[in-house]
Amino acid sequence: MPAYFTPDLFRFLARLKRNNNREWFQARKDEYEAVAHQPAVRFITDFAAPLYKISAYLVADPRSTRGSLFRIYRDTRFSPDKRPYKTHIAMRFSHRGKDVHSPGFYLHLEPNGCFAASGLWHPEPPTLLKVRSAIVERSGEWRPVRKLLNWDDATKLSRPPRGFPNDHEFVEDLKLRDLGTAIEFTEAQVCSPKFMTTFATACQKMSPLAKFLSSALGLQF
Repeated sequence: MPAYFTPDLFRFLARLKRNNNREWFQARKDEYEAVAHQPAVRFITDFAAPLYKISAYLVADPRSTRGSLFRIYRDTRFSPDKRPYKTHIAMRFSHRGKDVHSPGFYLHLEPNGCFAASGLWHPEPPTLLKVRSAIVERSGEWRPVRKLLNWDDATKLSRPPRGFPNDHEFVEDLKLRDLGTAIEFTEAQVCSPKFMTTFATACQKMSPLAKFLSSALGLQF
């Protein structure tokens, strides 16, 4: 089976980073479609079957808008950084009808920065409260799952959150404001015909965390 992605994807993204303006991008829109957008849509379409084997409740949606593929366009309305384009390709595989922050899987493709991830990034306080409560109430279930946590840039409270015990076995986990796990890929892996299997295997490894977080939020997995 041919590879979904080629080195041309990473070359295009590297050039886009150096020429992040509308004139440059519009002149190369066909190249973007050929090396980035269409391969990503095909990948999402074909990932539906492997994803179903991991969880029947997560969705691989190949629609170009409101689907699994993130838009290449940056939202610059409230940002001092007015560069119009993202310099990576990203996909999410979340619970149907839930936003991008629901537990699921994420794929990020960028020169020298390819990885799969799962977890909750900057969740709202009510969401975080449910997760913390689940950690306390189901500590035995959380114990093996927490070994997957490896987000180095996860934010953390300096003290235990209000209402939770200071001496709890997992007090350091209760301080976390972000909970997640990630698995890195080389560009060679991404460009291999075996990448679908590689990514599915990574998602399977991360699935215990996605399952625990989903359960804490009342979502099936």
